[in-house]
Amino acid sequence: MTEGNFVDYVKIFASSGNGGKGSVHLHREKYITKGGPDGGDGGRGGHVIIRGNENLWTLYHLKFKKHFKAGHGGHGSKSRSTGADGEDVFVDVPLGTVVRDTETNDILFEITEHNEEKILCEGGMGGRGNWHFKSSTNQTPRYAQPGIPLEEKRVTIELKLLADVGLVGFPNAGKSTLLSVITSAKPKIADYEFTTLKPNLGIVEYRDYQSFVMADIPGIIEGAAEGKGLGHYFLRHIERNSILLFMIPADADDIHKQYDILLDELRRYNPEMLDKERFIAISKSDMLDEELKAELKQELDNNLPIDYMFISPVAQEGITQLKDKLWQMLNS
Repeated sequence: MTEGNFVDYVKIFASSGNGGKGSVHLHREKYITKGGPDGGDGGRGGHVIIRGNENLWTLYHLKFKKHFKAGHGGHGSKSRSTGADGEDVFVDVPLGTVVRDTETNDILFEITEHNEEKILCEGGMGGRGNWHFKSSTNQTPRYAQPGIPLEEKRVTIELKLLADVGLVGFPNAGKSTLLSVITSAKPKIADYEFTTLKPNLGIVEYRDYQSFVMADIPGIIEGAAEGKGLGHYFLRHIERNSILLFMIPADADDIHKQYDILLDELRRYNPEMLDKERFIAISKSDMLDEELKAELKQELDNNLPIDYMFISPVAQEGITQLKDKLWQMLNS
């Protein structure tokens, strides 16, 4: 999937259908000139329904179609005939989608399961026909209920990636390189910062035809929680990952300090992120000879509060061991 096709934020307008009018009708047929009321009910207006679809990975299909209108309910008719219900409109979204009210920014609901359905705009109920209002004192009512009007909403739809492992790190830490090596994804790779401007997903194939999903989140910068850089657009994709894999390059000035800064950005954005399992991959370790690696290992053993591993996607070092470690963490 190219970066231009990855859309994770859209605004749409939705409108349900009006309920049909109840019928005011008096029964007439041969030899019956003054029959009782037999006006039928109006049909229900159509709903606008948000539906989860596991085959979608992005909101790209909503980029150019942003207005959704359901059908109106049919009017009631004679012989107590009920009007047809308005046609429902379904809006398919990927799993991990959050729907917000655009005006208030309140979360209306989230879609996390395949074929899960939530009514966004409820169709108006049909009005009752005049036969409902017949009584001993009013045997020929000449009135019926109108249908309930439609409902309109402007909503913002956000995608938060559902992935097993999320890659967290500063720009140019080697996240895209790892994703390209460990999966069949083809992210853009270059030796400058902010090469990745949209999240990338890849499926990691493991032993015995098993697999898990890895997400390359665009690089975080200090102050991202306050909206620096692209701030919240990046951080929200990390919320749904089961494991956070911190990527820190071996040539960083202070590996422990980089980890602390990244962790602090996650904490300030959403403290619940600190409850997730975390692991550190020291990337670009092919730049280190054995002596430097031993010195760095001794330093990290004394300072880093969580487990770590040296890897080099370019040199294919530590990749199998990393897969084993992530699989073990996912299934522990």
